[in-house]
Amino acid sequence: MRRWVTAVLILAVLTSGCGGKKPLETLTYESEPPRNKGLIVFLQGLGGTTNCFTAGNECFAAEGFVEAVRSRGLPYDMAAPGAHLGYYKDRTLEERLRSDVILPARAQGYERIWLVGVSMGGLGSLLYMKQHPEDVEGVLTLGPFLGYDRIIDEITAAGGVWRWQPTDFDAQKDWQPMLWQWFKDRDRQQNATPIFLGYGTGDPYVNAHRLLAATLPPTQVLSVEGGHSFKTFRKIWEKFLDRGHLDQ
Repeated sequence: MRRWVTAVLILAVLTSGCGGKKPLETLTYESEPPRNKGLIVFLQGLGGTTNCFTAGNECFAAEGFVEAVRSRGLPYDMAAPGAHLGYYKDRTLEERLRSDVILPARAQGYERIWLVGVSMGGLGSLLYMKQHPEDVEGVLTLGPFLGYDRIIDEITAAGGVWRWQPTDFDAQKDWQPMLWQWFKDRDRQQNATPIFLGYGTGDPYVNAHRLLAATLPPTQVLSVEGGHSFKTFRKIWEKFLDRGHLDQ
């Protein structure tokens, strides 16, 4: 059922003209005190993106992500760009996110920027960090989509990310092996920008999540009971906030 719904949503993008050429329209949320030095940038998932994707980025306020930050008195403002599937389809997500959100935020005086993405947005946050690790303090990717069954099964059959040896691929076209090769290479990087992974143990993408989790320090992996839903993502978000990771 989930794959059928995903296919319908993708078809809607391809036939609706909702591409990723235009500047990102971004919702902003201030916290107390005003003019904080930290900014959290939320990246939406695929679900709920209707009416040319004008509603999808409202989910973070509707699902309590914004209030969870405010109620804890954290010195972070928040932004939720309308980064719908069209930006992934047109390969413009990183460019638009940087020019429309990240660089203007720096110009406004924000010193610490975190990316928090759910599902498709979790993938987007990782793709952005791969290209511009210097732009962000860290990434929290929640239930991220990390590739289709074929590559996940291939890596699993090899014995995990460290033992997996990809065949030749075009990094400009084959984003899946490119992404997993990057996960593998990060182990050799000193002081790499931290990736935090959160997922539900009943998530349909859990096999991919566990492969990624094996490449991360245990303190950067948060799992809870639940599936691929905002109910689960909210639990992880609150746990992440309560552990003080944004203060590090």
